[in-house]
Amino acid sequence: MTRRSVPRPTRSIQRTATAVVGGTATAAALMLFAAAPAGADTPVAEPDSFTSAFTAMATPDQVVNGEGVATPGEPGAMGTFTLRINSDLDIVCYDIALEGVTGDYMSAAKTATHLHEASAGAAGPPRLAFPNPTPIGDGPRSSSGCMQGPFTTGLTPDGADADSGTGFTLDRIEANPAGFAADTHTADFVAGTVRGQLTQIPVGSVATGGGGSAIAASDSASSSVLPVAGAVALGAMAIAGVTVVARRSGTARS
Repeated sequence: MTRRSVPRPTRSIQRTATAVVGGTATAAALMLFAAAPAGADTPVAEPDSFTSAFTAMATPDQVVNGEGVATPGEPGAMGTFTLRINSDLDIVCYDIALEGVTGDYMSAAKTATHLHEASAGAAGPPRLAFPNPTPIGDGPRSSSGCMQGPFTTGLTPDGADADSGTGFTLDRIEANPAGFAADTHTADFVAGTVRGQLTQIPVGSVATGGGGSAIAASDSASSSVLPVAGAVALGAMAIAGVTVVARRSGTARS
């Protein structure tokens, strides 16, 4: 099967993103991607196509501590993590929306919002560190943008001699999405406020704009809509204008 790409119509996309570089937030880095070579967690523009898309509905009851022991997060909090991946370019575009999360972020990593390589109910090292959703306070928080590897988290696990993001590539998510969990940590809920396992969704079910998003329809979500531009229900089918890349099933990547 040959790869095909369906062009998207020209549209104006306004993306609000805050990149965290060396602990300092900078949105200006998004304007410099074309002039600077790609480095660790380099903020980049949205690519023309994606090879896959994933979402996680994060809730307090899924949180575990570093030993894999259930450690409930913040009551009433919830979140969605939506990732669109171009694994050929090692670019991930993320949309994160949190609601009911309170207090300051806290983590030994360079940010407190992560993608861990961990199956449901298990602990695992962070592989991606996303900019923390803002604004900090009692209201909704969100974070959107795209970044390109090589990736770093700022965390070196016990017994390891390298950053937990070293050598990580996005095709590992595509190979086993259920083996990854998204979460965020605060000072009051160090193990995590909310956590959710990744589930693959059709690329066409994610609306573009601000990075795109997907929100699962549920009783708990029906009374509260998370504030991410372009949000769509997980059950939505393909939306015209989103580039879809066909990939040969079962083909190993080198």
